[in-house]
Amino acid sequence: MAIKIKEIIQQSLLENKDIVFLCIGSDRYVGDSLGPLVGTMLKESQLPYRVYGTLEEPVHAFNLKGILKEINKQFKKPLIFSIDACLGDKNQVGYVIFKEGPLAPGKALQKILPEVGDYHFKGIVNYIDPLPSSQFLNDTRLYTVMNLAKVIFKVISKIEENNETI
Repeated sequence: MAIKIKEIIQQSLLENKDIVFLCIGSDRYVGDSLGPLVGTMLKESQLPYRVYGTLEEPVHAFNLKGILKEINKQFKKPLIFSIDACLGDKNQVGYVIFKEGPLAPGKALQKILPEVGDYHFKGIVNYIDPLPSSQFLNDTRLYTVMNLAKVIFKVISKIEENNETI
């Protein structure tokens, strides 16, 4: 995964595109804190990319549109990697998904928000059950979210390291 991401970033840098990591979520719900945790780790590591969405300054449903306007104003055609938590099947909890294309934040809670990103990471923090989805964001284990955040951060941080494997 890190090799593919590194190739994507290298090509974008050749095209003079700015690289942006948009880490979506809120620390008000453990299950929704994946994005801000990854964003905080990225910011603290001082990687040479622009990071939006940290524990201190989260990107969430109420400010997402404004942040997107800010990104589009500040950068000309940036390459955006979105990062967010999601729900899945019980046997998928703890998995990270990396895909080309935009992310649809808030989908599990039936929120209608703009799709974001050229590529995206989703960390499956909990599973879908008949209970309301918001309940799962509250009942998610911090341990699971932290492990997912560490994995995503490790993949991204390896981009800057030469000749190392994950």
